[in-house]
Amino acid sequence: MGAFPNPFPGNVERKMSNAELMQALRHDISGELEAIFLYDAHYHATDDVVAKEVLGDIRDEEKAHVGELMTLMQYLDPKEAAFFMEGETEVHEMLEKLGMDKKKKTEIAPAAGPTVGSLVE
Repeated sequence: MGAFPNPFPGNVERKMSNAELMQALRHDISGELEAIFLYDAHYHATDDVVAKEVLGDIRDEEKAHVGELMTLMQYLDPKEAAFFMEGETEVHEMLEKLGMDKKKKTEIAPAAGPTVGSLVE
């Protein structure tokens, strides 16, 4: 969560090295992921059509931010980009081993077991 009482938490008193910037970007990504989690929870906690539309749009914008930050990280540190690509390759190999189609799924599967139930009831 934000540190709103302190108006200067993000200020850096000097220019950062790329290594320091990479650390800062990891922190930024964690904030984006937290925002995605929260917006998605609020999206699923309402049946209001307008609220769902707005919250879903904001959530998806946060996902785009993660992609932008990851791309910037790949630019700043090509060695780290190689690890990202290695991980992607490993998943594709696992999918192939399992005989699964590499096409992306468009929906998240519902929970297989019990859930917490309605957040509104």
